[in-house]
Amino acid sequence: MKKTAITLLSAFVMAAPAFAAQKTAASDSRITYVGRTLAQDGDVSFDWSATYAKITFQGDYLAVRASDTKKDYFNVWIDREMSADADKVLCINSADTLLTIVSSADFKKGKKQASHTVIIQKRTEADQGRTTFHEFVTDKDLLQAPAVKERLIEFVGDSYTCGYGIENSISRNRYTPETQNTSKTYCALLARYFDADFITVSHSGKGITRNYDDSDRASRWYMPDRYTCTFDNARQPKWEPGDLKPDITMIYLGQNDFSTERQPMRDPFKNNYKRLIKEIKDYYGEDHPILCVSTKVDKLLFDFVRECVEECGYRNVYYDGMFQAVHQDNDQELGADWHPNEKAHVKLTYALIPYFSTITGWDMQPGKPVE
Repeated sequence: MKKTAITLLSAFVMAAPAFAAQKTAASDSRITYVGRTLAQDGDVSFDWSATYAKITFQGDYLAVRASDTKKDYFNVWIDREMSADADKVLCINSADTLLTIVSSADFKKGKKQASHTVIIQKRTEADQGRTTFHEFVTDKDLLQAPAVKERLIEFVGDSYTCGYGIENSISRNRYTPETQNTSKTYCALLARYFDADFITVSHSGKGITRNYDDSDRASRWYMPDRYTCTFDNARQPKWEPGDLKPDITMIYLGQNDFSTERQPMRDPFKNNYKRLIKEIKDYYGEDHPILCVSTKVDKLLFDFVRECVEECGYRNVYYDGMFQAVHQDNDQELGADWHPNEKAHVKLTYALIPYFSTITGWDMQPGKPVE
């Protein structure tokens, strides 16, 4: 597996650039954000994993003045689409620090371009921190970045959707934030296969009506409660999608409900699951397609999900089940803490592609690899 060096730029304030820097508020309309964000007083804040910004600029220098409540890692791609491996990985780990995203050293010698486009994506989840971009700094003009793609997918899930431990090269090692990477998950793979942008609403260990090992039981705050929130770890403000409307939403939840050899009661689970379906429909309209996928854990989970879909009363809601036969090989396809590694996510993606194609009408492309 290719390893991308992590640049710990947050340990110190970068020296001021030796040119007349142009500063642009992070909320400037020329910057394109994909994911749930809050723009306020020129700042843009977010915490959901996989949230990303697209920035286009002239010149050969781009920096961001940013802060973080904890410590988050970011993928960066320079003058190309997102892929499994980023050009560099940055860490934001302090308050109000100027971080160089790219400089002249990042561009190929002799390669002249009128402009550059950079994508910076949060690869760690909300428990690792909330990030705020304050302003971007360039040596020349900031330009209009590419808009959100014609196709947009939303994923609602747990640790699998967050890419928990996906880059851990030694099976069954414990999780560390450095091994989390949303750009290698089934979400990113499906989006790239169908040339789509994507949004995730996901949190490791959370379920429909029971979290892993009954954690947070006292708060009774599960994924159907979090789904309506702008920030993963805050009940307010509520999310208003505006123009950011996906073409399809996939729900991939339930594994944590059945964790530690326990299971939820049928009626509370179904009530919460159907409430989540209603929340999605309330945002995007009754015709909005939803694919509800049960994980490998238990056949009873599949029955619960199937019954929710059949009883919800909405059109364009579908179900699928990922049983052990189409899930990871526990000898070769495990990352940290028994979670799937990149190879297992590729396998899951191949199983999901036909469903997405049928539901959306997007063509499958024979021979096209998942990467």
